[in-house]
Amino acid sequence: MSVSETAAPPADPRTPPAGPGVADPGALGLAGFAMTTFVLSVFNAGLLNESLENVVLPLALFYGGLAQLLAGMWEFRRSNAFAATAFSSFGAFWLAFAFYISQVAPHLDPAHANQATGLFLLAWTIFTAYMIIAALRTTGAVLAVFVALTITFLVLTIGAFAESTGMDKLGGWLGLVTAVVAWYASCATVTNATWKRDVLPVWPLS
Repeated sequence: MSVSETAAPPADPRTPPAGPGVADPGALGLAGFAMTTFVLSVFNAGLLNESLENVVLPLALFYGGLAQLLAGMWEFRRSNAFAATAFSSFGAFWLAFAFYISQVAPHLDPAHANQATGLFLLAWTIFTAYMIIAALRTTGAVLAVFVALTITFLVLTIGAFAESTGMDKLGGWLGLVTAVVAWYASCATVTNATWKRDVLPVWPLS
């Protein structure tokens, strides 16, 4: 998620100068989100046996979760409200997901557990959907991530409430698309920053 430039230090000599600049944490946040989404979506799509699904938990805790949360905190330092809110929220999403899957879901009433999962996903669908409004002022690459993710969450929400394996698998395939788009946005961010020119297009919208 592209970041605005750090504000210049004020002209008043009595004001301490700004500290050293913070490198763009967007590539890290997008990469953590993309990889964790990719691995989980592989299982949602039914490409690997679900008995292996716990491999998602370490990624959800440390890369999609902790690393993305840190990226959000650095975005606050760079005064980017959109990226700070997005990365911090989705970092918290993955941490909450890992806790839910490992500590909460096993103790839910099996007859109604799908409703809890559906509610969890519905809340994140709503959040992701309204973030699209703000994403309209970022880049085409970031906007594509949020549109794809909103559709993915919506399909998974329907699948959870309806207990539909078909919808779950469709959500998995959509999640794979979302992960690829997020990986592209991450690759473009870090590549362009390193080369100090636009090597990969991100299609600025503002």
